[in-house]
Amino acid sequence: MYTKPVWFYNQSGVVPVLEGRVVLVTARKSKRWIIPKGIVEKDMSPEDSAAKEAYEEAGVIGAVGKKELGCYSYPKWGGICTVRVYPLYVEKLLDEWEEMHIRRRRVVSVREAVEMVDHDELAGIILAFFAGLKKKKL
Repeated sequence: MYTKPVWFYNQSGVVPVLEGRVVLVTARKSKRWIIPKGIVEKDMSPEDSAAKEAYEEAGVIGAVGKKELGCYSYPKWGGICTVRVYPLYVEKLLDEWEEMHIRRRRVVSVREAVEMVDHDELAGIILAFFAGLKKKKL
C-alpha cells in the first residue's frame, strides 16, 4: 500500500464564518460536505495554509483566528490525516473561484452545518465554537 510523506498527514482547515453562518464545500470525489482544508504548506503557518485552501476551495477571503478550535482525524492515503481547525471570519465571498467547477459551496446555519458534515469530531468543533461565541455576546 502506497503512503505519502509524513508531512502530507499534517493538515489545517477553517470554519468559515459569514454573518453567524458557516460556509461548507463538498469534497472533490465523495461530494460529502466538509470545511476547506488541506496539507499544511511547508513554507506557511497552519493558519495561512488553511486560509489559502479556503480561497481555492470555497472562494472565501477573510481573517483567520490564531486560536485553534480543535483537531480531528480521518483516514486517507493509507494513513491518518490530522486536521487542525481555525476560525476564518469571512470578509468576501467570491462569485468565481479556482475550484468552483469541482466543488459545491453552501452558506448554512450552524445547525445545518453540524448535520451536514460527515465527521462527528468536526461537528463537535463547529458546535463548540459557536456556543462559545454566543456566551461571549451575553
